[in-house]
Amino acid sequence: MSLPKKKFSVGAIQVAVWENESKDGNKFSTVSIDRSYKDKKDEWKKTTSLRQADLPKAVLALQKAYEWISLKEPEIGEKKEQMLATAVA
Repeated sequence: MSLPKKKFSVGAIQVAVWENESKDGNKFSTVSIDRSYKDKKDEWKKTTSLRQADLPKAVLALQKAYEWISLKEPEIGEKKEQMLATAVA
C-alpha cells in the first residue's frame, strides 16, 4: 500500500493527500478524511463518520490540504507546459 504524500491533523481528525496517476499518465491528487476514537475496549479505531463537533476541525484540515495541493499543483502544470513546448519544437 502506498503512503500519502502529506497528512494534516486537527484533534482526532486526519486528512491525507494522495497522489494518483491516470491511465494517460496525468498526475492528480485525492484526499481522504477520517476520525480516530477509542472503542469500548479502549482500543484506537478509525471511522469516516464525523460528529457535529468534528466539522470545524475537518474544515480546517481540509483547507490545509487544499492549500498544500494548490501550492504544489503549479509545478506540475509548469512541467506539462515545458513538455508541450519541447514536443512542438
